[in-house]
Amino acid sequence: MAERLLEGIRVLDLTTIVVGPAATLRLADYGAEIIKVEAPEGDLMRVSGGPSHSGELSAKFMHFNRSKRFACLDLKQPAARAVMQRLIAHCDVFVSNIRPEALARLGLDAHTCMARKGDLIHCLIAGFGPGGPYRGRPAYDTVLQGASGIAGLTENRDGKPNFAPFLAVDHVVGEITAGAICAALLRRSRTGQGAALEIPMHETMAAFVLKEHLGAATFEPPLGPPGDMRILDVNYRPWPTQDGWITITANSDAQAAALLRTIGREDLIADPRFRTAADRYRNASAWFALRTAMQEKPTAYWLQALEAVDVPAMPCHTLATLRDDPHLSAVGLTQTVTHPIEGPVTAVRASILIDDEVPRPSASAKPLGWDTVDILAEIGVAPDEIEQLIRAGAIHDGRAGHPPSRADPSGPHR
Repeated sequence: MAERLLEGIRVLDLTTIVVGPAATLRLADYGAEIIKVEAPEGDLMRVSGGPSHSGELSAKFMHFNRSKRFACLDLKQPAARAVMQRLIAHCDVFVSNIRPEALARLGLDAHTCMARKGDLIHCLIAGFGPGGPYRGRPAYDTVLQGASGIAGLTENRDGKPNFAPFLAVDHVVGEITAGAICAALLRRSRTGQGAALEIPMHETMAAFVLKEHLGAATFEPPLGPPGDMRILDVNYRPWPTQDGWITITANSDAQAAALLRTIGREDLIADPRFRTAADRYRNASAWFALRTAMQEKPTAYWLQALEAVDVPAMPCHTLATLRDDPHLSAVGLTQTVTHPIEGPVTAVRASILIDDEVPRPSASAKPLGWDTVDILAEIGVAPDEIEQLIRAGAIHDGRAGHPPSRADPSGPHR
């Protein structure tokens, strides 16, 4: 395998829950070494993300924290904070989603860290950026789905706001964070200069909503109310079939005409409401109301018929059917691996191909503090000092409670 994109980059990961782990997971997929540092109580997602055989690693934690190494430090103790500074000296990137004030109290803010290591990429994921009244408030995905206008988008359609049924804010901001870090690393490779990055979640997601939906209110004076009424329409939903649901997009005039012919509504091709893309935009509700036209035949029939006329259409999967999608099965998106303490588990591999290669199986997420001793030894902490830190409770050796294997049997399970 060719050298991975971020081979040799070491990332110190002081993030929890989903947004930060999603960012560092992407960096791990690119080949960076991720050292995840947790407090003695561990990342809350270890237990709040669902059950597991051991009770130590929820499925959600495992999916967002594969391919990482795990250290446990009690940063309330000065000795642990001193160890943290030694770790930073050996890392290229520092990432945290701790509130800014708490980060400063620990001496881990950008100014302090970069004074010690000028070429460090210091990245803070904050709920709210500086200068506004929300600065320093706690922020979670659902809080920000509401504050950024995402939850309110469904009010026009359903009469009440609602959350997207996945952590949309955390996923999006995590991916943007990874991209910002990669850009900062590129500049550093040219200039040697570090960077202090801050990604405010509220502003990031509000910008997404406004770019999508400010619409006619963009202009002065406004040409109409905000909102892309096609997307906000009550009929903007999957199409019901005889035995399920199907998703269709017919944007071009040729696609729209082909769709109308396929569902037996050739009479509407010349209808002034639907003749052009602009006409269909203005009459989106009537256009989407055609979704009732497929209920007399099964999904398989419609998929074949629409593929034949080059209209984009796919089955509308449920959680129960998604894993069995024939394309996902063929490309091996999921695979069974053997976890050191959980046994056989389903892992979701990286989705990005590099140099035409599917990413190799990655290491599973491990118990709290699994790699603490090894990591400290690698940066030059002497064995007697490590033992002293363990006795003082400043660090935690996660393998002490899970003997005897130090191996990582995380390849495909046979």
